[in-house]
Amino acid sequence: MNATRRALLAASALLAAPVSLRAQSQGRILVIGGGFGGASAASFLRREHPEIEVTLVEPRQRFVTCPYGNLVLAGLRQIGDITHSYDRLRARGVRVIHDRAAGIDAAARRVRLAGGETLSFDRMILSPGIALRWNAIEGYDEAASEAMPHAWVPGDGTQTLLLRRQLEAMPDGGVVGIAIPANPFRCPPGPYERISMIASYLKRHKPRSKILALDAKDAFSKQGLFQDGWNALYPGLVEWVPANRDGRVVRVDVREKVLETEFGTRHKVDVANIIPPQSAAAIAREAGLANDAGWVPVNPVTFEAQAAPGVHVVGDANIPGPMPKSGFIANSTAKQAAASAVAAMRGREAPRPVYFNTCYSHVGDEYGISVVNVYRPNAEGTALVEVPNSGGVSPRGDLPEQRRLEAIYADAWYESITRDMFA
Repeated sequence: MNATRRALLAASALLAAPVSLRAQSQGRILVIGGGFGGASAASFLRREHPEIEVTLVEPRQRFVTCPYGNLVLAGLRQIGDITHSYDRLRARGVRVIHDRAAGIDAAARRVRLAGGETLSFDRMILSPGIALRWNAIEGYDEAASEAMPHAWVPGDGTQTLLLRRQLEAMPDGGVVGIAIPANPFRCPPGPYERISMIASYLKRHKPRSKILALDAKDAFSKQGLFQDGWNALYPGLVEWVPANRDGRVVRVDVREKVLETEFGTRHKVDVANIIPPQSAAAIAREAGLANDAGWVPVNPVTFEAQAAPGVHVVGDANIPGPMPKSGFIANSTAKQAAASAVAAMRGREAPRPVYFNTCYSHVGDEYGISVVNVYRPNAEGTALVEVPNSGGVSPRGDLPEQRRLEAIYADAWYESITRDMFA
């Protein structure tokens, strides 16, 4: 019997045993959601606190990441390259339940699963992700997304592959329309990397085509760097229309493939990618954790929901002051939330955190850009602030070697963070 099989059998035996027989168990942490926040928390807990019983609830058997999904659209990655299994987390001793959390009783510290099981916990790390606000754009409901894909929520990759097939089927000379929401939303640079990667595909395969990007904002993350790249790599292929030039899409006509802006301009397109406004996932809102805007306010030190001490909310569902909704932030804050949860269970003070964010974006095949930020709580521990002089973006200018290296660094970041998440 090889070592891997022995480890798997040992983990299975441990998880099958009643809690009372697990002598090393010194508390129960329940993790809801197996994405960048939840998987990172579960992996960190097993590595740093093996005495804690960790259960991860995630409905999907495999996780398809949003990061690098844009490269699938460009044909630079396949969907299998961004699909990850929970097997190694199981082997490490995480109890993984593939079910959906249907209700949270924060006061009683119980979670009801859709399959009927009820789980109890000492502390919860909730990382449910986002919900798309159907009909926030008139005419764009869940059914409409089968014709005008959003490709913005991780799952089995269906939406990303649908958008990819539509790009492949579009005639050369067609128009790809992209509707971009106002802040806040998941991954602020994501729509602009998507523009870049679709442009990369069109330049190679449908060079007479065009991208029309209609934006509900007047500015965006890494704007100068993206636009430098579009001008250098895709001259004349990308038209970006900000809100102050009537760029906010308020209505779609799925049958006619029309995007209508707030002042009545109607844009006929061949392929439509609609990224609608978003909120925290339904489980967080239904548990009473979200504010009127639909996001969960949290303690900036422990990431406990302000409405429910003992429930630590990480990832895109929270609203943590100036920090963006990024994969790196989800990973960083998940570890702090996990450490804070263990400290609370031990009657100790939570560690004082520093949060790091590095966000890479691909603009071309060998063309990467990035932004770096560092955050920490203020002296009173009441709000998060960016550490002065800690951040920065890639330098602008004609720097091909810099761009090539940043694309390599982006690939290394993705490989590193997914290994960290999935053990």
